[in-house]
Amino acid sequence: MRWIKGLCTLIAFVVWTHHCLGQNKGLFESDEILEISLKGDFNKLFRNTTGEPQYFDFSMRYADSLGNQIIKPVRVRTRGHFRREMKICNYPPLLLNFLKEDVENTIFQSQDKLKLVMPCKGENYVLKEFFVYKLYNLLTPYSFKVRLVRLTMQDESEKPKEFDPLLVFIIEEEEQMAQRNQMTSLDKDLIHPEKIEPNNFHRMAVFQFLIGNTDWSIQYRQNIKLIRSPEMGNPVAVPYDFDHSGIVRAPYALPAAELLLSSVTDRRYRGYCVEDMQHFEKTFSEFISQKEALYSLYVESMMLDKNYVKSTIKFLDDFYAIIHNPKKSKDEFQYPCLADGTGNIIIKGLK
Repeated sequence: MRWIKGLCTLIAFVVWTHHCLGQNKGLFESDEILEISLKGDFNKLFRNTTGEPQYFDFSMRYADSLGNQIIKPVRVRTRGHFRREMKICNYPPLLLNFLKEDVENTIFQSQDKLKLVMPCKGENYVLKEFFVYKLYNLLTPYSFKVRLVRLTMQDESEKPKEFDPLLVFIIEEEEQMAQRNQMTSLDKDLIHPEKIEPNNFHRMAVFQFLIGNTDWSIQYRQNIKLIRSPEMGNPVAVPYDFDHSGIVRAPYALPAAELLLSSVTDRRYRGYCVEDMQHFEKTFSEFISQKEALYSLYVESMMLDKNYVKSTIKFLDDFYAIIHNPKKSKDEFQYPCLADGTGNIIIKGLK
């Protein structure tokens, strides 16, 4: 009988392990849309769009890997600048703040503050930006992981409002991304682009060119996080916030006036001056080797509008036509070397 008792103990341990630990695998390792319900005073939350953001107490409900409904407390606040304060968005971006002990042995274990990207001018733009993160994931692990979420909002304000479920996405925490790459985050000390690890910088800057994004800066940490390991020495730049890129084409997105561009779909390389084009050969080869995977991300998607996929493939075609043509690539990627160009112009809004 002792062996039966031991077997029962083993089975109980396996069940407990699956329940408590198995569900932790994959907050950002699954392509399934995560269903989350937030309950609280959305009127006060959404009105908090100026000054220092204020936290509000909410509760969050979701189903674990076994289908059990889990309810956890969470503090929520608005975040960001442009999408929060400019009063152009239907919903401001949000930040979910967990107490680590509240989410221990859950899918949110070790999470502290999660960014929630809300629809500004429609769910389709949320989805388009989500796919830009997935594009960069294909190129390098020095990138933020993301996951789609179907968000249900239960309003508990004095005059409750009915909200339709929204398609949103969450972004991996900076500290989690750094730890995943055996690195640590850097403080906001002034660092010039030339101090970034060269291969990483060129990959990141060429990617920004690919997606038609000029809304970034190393010096001012504009939509850039820096991480570093003691062994590597030079820091690594990790981009985020791609809603102003030409590949997303958000209706509110405009290039900075200083760049003299008519549209965000007009590409402009924003790296530093590199006169020897051989420095780009390795980077171009990476993009060429990943071309099929980058295209497949869009072509094989069942979520994106077919017309958008078609126009995006054309947008990518234009990029590859440039990097395959020595004259065109030299014109584009040596633009920052021009004395009368806008390649290295300081944009005041980024200070």
